[in-house]
Amino acid sequence: MTTTAVPVITGDAQALAVARDFAADLATGDSERDAQRRLPRAEVAALAASGLLGVTVPREHGGADVSARTMGELIATLSEGDASVGQIPQNHFFFVEVLREAANAAQREFFFAEVLAGRHFGNALSERGTRTPGEYAIRFGPRPGGDVLIDGTKYYATGSPFAPWIPIYANDPDGRKVAAWVPADAPGVTVVDDWHGMGQRTTGSGTVRFEQVVIPSAWVVPVWTIFERPEVFGAFGNYLHAAIDLGIARAALRDGKDLVRRIARPGAESTAARPAEDPLVIQEFGELALRVRTAAALLHEAGDAIDAARAELTVETAAEASVAVAAARAETDRAAVGVAGDVFALIGSRATANDLNLHRHWRNARTHTLHDPRRMKIQHIGNHALNDVPPPPSGLV
Repeated sequence: MTTTAVPVITGDAQALAVARDFAADLATGDSERDAQRRLPRAEVAALAASGLLGVTVPREHGGADVSARTMGELIATLSEGDASVGQIPQNHFFFVEVLREAANAAQREFFFAEVLAGRHFGNALSERGTRTPGEYAIRFGPRPGGDVLIDGTKYYATGSPFAPWIPIYANDPDGRKVAAWVPADAPGVTVVDDWHGMGQRTTGSGTVRFEQVVIPSAWVVPVWTIFERPEVFGAFGNYLHAAIDLGIARAALRDGKDLVRRIARPGAESTAARPAEDPLVIQEFGELALRVRTAAALLHEAGDAIDAARAELTVETAAEASVAVAAARAETDRAAVGVAGDVFALIGSRATANDLNLHRHWRNARTHTLHDPRRMKIQHIGNHALNDVPPPPSGLV
């Protein structure tokens, strides 16, 4: 396969600096892309060309291997610029983590080289019609000669319209969970742009059909082996989702500030010259800012907990990382939905106008937070705090 050289980011500080510059550019076109539902093909190509998608590749394979804490801030930064573009690489980094945790040496060498060359990963995890989202009915099995046949349909395949590789989840003949990497241009692969959710409109979260697709068995990775030992694999995946929500909350606060200062009028009973000088508006805006700061603090704490567990991985450190991520996920959920909704009251009816598109932040927050309900996070936090029961090693916490 032909690869294209891209810059290799060498450390955490550089990764965050590149992300901040990239996010500033994203923010200039975010509202228009959302309003027109224009897929960010050029933006994702630029993201791949920036080197940011290689920052979690291990150092021994030429990557920066940045900390989890850095990754949380990086994803939040991209999501503040454009929540859809921020979500697209979440699955890419998730599958890089699959390779780190479960691939053999040859697989890691091959796929990490692909990543550093800018050939990033989409995803095809979810199916419809199964009892839960974590079950898979796609046809998947060996063929004579060592190849693997894939046949079936996946949905909500975020990022797949833009990606050279589309990893899938399936069950092997023994019922164990595996991941398989499928080239997007392989015969029998069809990517359909049919995502029409109210939020995260440009994530490319549509349908992927696999019709008698054949791949080498060397592109199949045994995910099930991750859960035979203490792991923070699931915590890391959920942590990146929390970072997306934090980015949405920050974007809503940013745009709310601009509109309060620029177009809002004092209330009929206010004696302030402008809303930004009204004590009641200042108080409420402070409450919104506090929610964002609280969510950010919990996200950073969760990143530190993942990094600590990676340094000394035990049942106890893995549980602490999972609980810290659950807390961050619960609070970033509340911050994103709450701030994106409550900021309207400080601006007034004009804030609902479609030309402002302020409502994209609430639509994005409400849509993305449905991935993994907040109530499930609270259950795990409570059971750990009250009964000393660690979250299950399922990859979901």
